[in-house]
Amino acid sequence: MLKSAGRSVVIVEARDRVGGRLLTETVNGTRVEQGGQWLSAGQDQLLRLIEDLGLATFPRYRNGENVYIGHDGVRRTYSGDALPLSAHTTTQLHRVGSALDALARQLNPEAPWEHPDAEELDAVSFASWLAEQTDDVEALNLAGLYVGPAMIARPNSAFSLLTAALLTSSVGGFSHLADENVVLDLRVCGGLSQVADRLAARLAGNLVLNSPVTRIEWSEDGATVICGRASYWARSVLLTMPPPLVASIDFLPPLAEPQCELRARQHMGQVIKVSAQYDEPFWRHRNLSGTAFSPYQLVHEVYDNCNDDLPDGSGILVGFIAGENATRAARSNPEHRRAAVLASLSAYFGEQALRTSCYVESPWLADPFAGGAYGSSFEVGALTRHGPLMREPVGPLHFGSADLAGYGYLHVDGAVRVGRMLGARLAAKAQWS
Repeated sequence: MLKSAGRSVVIVEARDRVGGRLLTETVNGTRVEQGGQWLSAGQDQLLRLIEDLGLATFPRYRNGENVYIGHDGVRRTYSGDALPLSAHTTTQLHRVGSALDALARQLNPEAPWEHPDAEELDAVSFASWLAEQTDDVEALNLAGLYVGPAMIARPNSAFSLLTAALLTSSVGGFSHLADENVVLDLRVCGGLSQVADRLAARLAGNLVLNSPVTRIEWSEDGATVICGRASYWARSVLLTMPPPLVASIDFLPPLAEPQCELRARQHMGQVIKVSAQYDEPFWRHRNLSGTAFSPYQLVHEVYDNCNDDLPDGSGILVGFIAGENATRAARSNPEHRRAAVLASLSAYFGEQALRTSCYVESPWLADPFAGGAYGSSFEVGALTRHGPLMREPVGPLHFGSADLAGYGYLHVDGAVRVGRMLGARLAAKAQWS
């Protein structure tokens, strides 16, 4: 947007590639999505960009029956989006979802702190609120899974009811969190990271890789960005790293205390995305979709992740370990962790799931330029205190990521929305030379 507006632009990228937490790699001859990969019909900003870049999409495979392992440890299969729960648990889960939806409808996801009861909602952890809604353990665990591990990727005690309502509002309701067929609808042929790759191709002369920024010296007139022995002066600087990582840069003069506190109170989610490759998609031959759920398994959700152009006879299952499970798993021996993951997959799909031809884990927890995944959220009580500062510039410094409150919060679509908002803001600045 800035280049089209005639502005002089340089992109200083820490990694040796573009894309951040979008990452498509070839492992064992097969394309594996290590980062963000799905999109849905409601994510119109991302869909528009994909179309503009000439990319095509294909639907997630969902033919056959799904698998659920409940509180009783019993493996059950089911069709559609209704889990095989008791009538009481189903009623209680709908009750919790309706209560969260009622709060979400009262929020402006762009400014949740403006809700008349925002401070009260922000002072209560989502875990505490859930415990007050139902005494049905399975309903409580499922509602907590949809919001906490599956999306915010932190323990439900670590973020507030207001944050949960913000997430719910930003995606269109609790049913969109609970129904994977809504939020995990489409994939991009060749991988979602092509969005970043094709945008970068349009900016080939404006991109500098392998250049972590260590220092920014700024005044109201502009800033000097320093990375190694190189430096760049600009009238405006846009920082697009995850908010908690802003503190890794030395600012001169230092950022004011409210700005430092803002990012100190945001914490990255903890997720390990695992991909298991097989010689064949054996689950399909058993009339299984590859979709599986359980709040009681190490891998809490699994999907068929076969690529659109995969050779006949090969297959991929993708699963997620999140929140406290991810923290514990990351500390364990890699071989023990792999065995535990495959044990989870076999609980869903049988012993054949143990015989993987290749096993891959996402790198985000150990990545110094990510710090975790999917994104960051505020600790209890901090969203109302610090949230209004998220979109505020500091002199020539502007901050943007999918972590900002708003539609598409924690999604790639949210990052595109924030990028367009900031692009328009900077393109319109009057003090450009």
